Amino acid sequence: MALGRRLRRSRLERNDTMAVFAQRIGVSEQTVRAMERGLPTVQIGTWLEALWVLNELEPLDHLLKKRESLLDLARRADSARQRQRASRRGK
Repeated sequence: MALGRRLRRSRLERNDTMAVFAQRIGVSEQTVRAMERGLPTVQIGTWLEALWVLNELEPLDHLLKKRESLLDLARRADSARQRQRASRRGK
């Protein structure tokens, strides 16, 4: 719901009517209304389009940075344990 309120505030700061904003992002006024209410039925692509129109995509950059998966972390930890055991046997 907070994201919907922020969307509405941003739209009004731009002096866009619901109809104009809906046209800019390529959806119906009903979809914009659903977004502003915070309904979970709106597709993520629609949200991204709205954020792009509002020039607010940059805050999402940190979400798209490459990170090591949990599986990769587990494999690396397992590999480190195996190397330690092998070196101990040699002493």
